[in-house]
Amino acid sequence: MTFRENANIGSGAVRRGGGGGGGLAVGGGIGTILLALVVMLFGGDPGAILGGGGGQAPSSAQNVELEECQTGADANEDVDCRMKATMVSLVDYWEQVAPEADTTEAIIFTGQVNTGCGTASSQVGPFYCPVDRTIYLDTGFFSQLEGQLGADGGNFSQMYVLAHEYGHHIQNWTGALRASQQDQQGPESGAVRVELQADCFAGAWAGNATRTRDADGNLLLEPLSREDIESALSAAAAVGDDSIQERMQGQVTPHTWTHGSSEQRMGWFMRGYESGDPNQCDVLNAGSVDDYDA
Repeated sequence: MTFRENANIGSGAVRRGGGGGGGLAVGGGIGTILLALVVMLFGGDPGAILGGGGGQAPSSAQNVELEECQTGADANEDVDCRMKATMVSLVDYWEQVAPEADTTEAIIFTGQVNTGCGTASSQVGPFYCPVDRTIYLDTGFFSQLEGQLGADGGNFSQMYVLAHEYGHHIQNWTGALRASQQDQQGPESGAVRVELQADCFAGAWAGNATRTRDADGNLLLEPLSREDIESALSAAAAVGDDSIQERMQGQVTPHTWTHGSSEQRMGWFMRGYESGDPNQCDVLNAGSVDDYDA
């Protein structure tokens, strides 16, 4: 997917913040951010899990606007600008679908960042902090998503990741995010259902993305291609619990799942995409997480 070159992305709610050393270690993030969320939901300090303390939000001195990202052409050339443009699209979509919900923003960081959930490092991967209602991601994750986990590296695979995290923001608003505390692990757990619903929400956005508009009222995106959808599916499959476990530990242990299988993640994304309706994403009340074709 490409953005229309003259699209105005200046309003994108993305800032650059954080900083410091540290590498990426997928496998750490898959469970760590979930555990931090569970701790928070039970009244504990997620900073103790994320590696910080005090639950302080990022200071304004740490964060700067991406002023170099102003047009769709910028988004087609630069990953940070692409995230900014994607936020314009996501905000426009969710303001239409759920106008009562507040919007969120994304912080792009390198190494580590202060969040409302504590100090987080790149090791946790992209995540949403419900305390400050903000998405955090180190775009270096996309290289790992492709090189280590097997996604195709297309632009829409990156956009899917941000759309998934925005889905968690919507869940925070609806209260669905709290389902993570019902069961921390397992193939039918509340944690898995929350993640699959976020995938479905990402798919619902994707099904409507080409109709989203910039601040000037102009269409943001070129028509969606089959290759774009396949790119999103490659990312969804890459971050399935079974795929990651097979790659990282050589065996699949469903009783430890927190995000769902590759097939389930692709299935719920496609349910959202094909219906274009987030109301079709009620994974939490589905008889089984495999009921995405129902």
